[in-house]
Amino acid sequence: MMFWVLTTMSLLLSSIQRGSAEQCGKQAGGALCPGGMCCSQYGWCGTTSEYCGEGCQSQCGDSGGGDLSGIISSSTFEQFLKHRNDGACPAKNFYTYNAFITAAKAFPGFGTTGDTATRKREIAAFFGQTSHETTGGWDGAPDGRYAWGYCHVREINQQTYCSPSSTYPCAAGQKYYGRGPIQLTWNYNYGQCGRALGLDLLNNPDLVARDPVVAFKTSLWFWMTPQSPKPSCHDVITGRWTPSAADQSAGRAPGYGVLTNIINGAIECGKGRNAAGEDRIGFFKRKWTPVLFLKVTKV
Repeated sequence: MMFWVLTTMSLLLSSIQRGSAEQCGKQAGGALCPGGMCCSQYGWCGTTSEYCGEGCQSQCGDSGGGDLSGIISSSTFEQFLKHRNDGACPAKNFYTYNAFITAAKAFPGFGTTGDTATRKREIAAFFGQTSHETTGGWDGAPDGRYAWGYCHVREINQQTYCSPSSTYPCAAGQKYYGRGPIQLTWNYNYGQCGRALGLDLLNNPDLVARDPVVAFKTSLWFWMTPQSPKPSCHDVITGRWTPSAADQSAGRAPGYGVLTNIINGAIECGKGRNAAGEDRIGFFKRKWTPVLFLKVTKV
């Protein structure tokens, strides 16, 4: 009887949510709820335990993981993005610790999910991947090639990256080349991300390269948002993703490599060992995991 009552209440809640509130989460391209409200597992906004409890997708309140700054401090950020403000870096003085922390507050599950080791692994993985995306390093560079992450904010190859779309049409005169830590690319990504963040990035894509908080928010949106059939980077690195039979058949197993597949798999994956993949691994294993005192046995 108790099971039946709980099931009935769950169905009633689902029915109520479908008829009210705003959509959010994976049901709405990763959109966040206004006013800091929780996004329920069904994709609706609210503040009660039904929204903020089991299955909550974003802005779920205290996850039990603690403050993000307890994992990565300002001094750590400065030390391991040491040359981002070098005169040779086009992104000089753009990326700041405060901008990162401010942006992360919009995604409270980031770096706060799971035990301390899991939290550290996610931070190391995020900065490992994004440092590769924005690297200005080279063999023989001062302090080594892995000290030169976050050197770029705009992609060097500034093509249009416009894919015909009635949902996210390209704006006249705009280009959707990579910008920000994750190098957000293509009109459909700018469109989805902008809708989630409440920003018109289709008509103003360069806002990502002019506002450091927006730059970090777009990267965290991409990191935290699943886009079927791909899981989110967050779910993979925190152990919340279970590979399907198709994933297993293709050799996709939980770990750092799947993150590369999510971010740039069409170009880098399925081709054996390559320079880009090795660079991503290098940033993760040689730069970010040692500073967080994190032991990595495999990627």
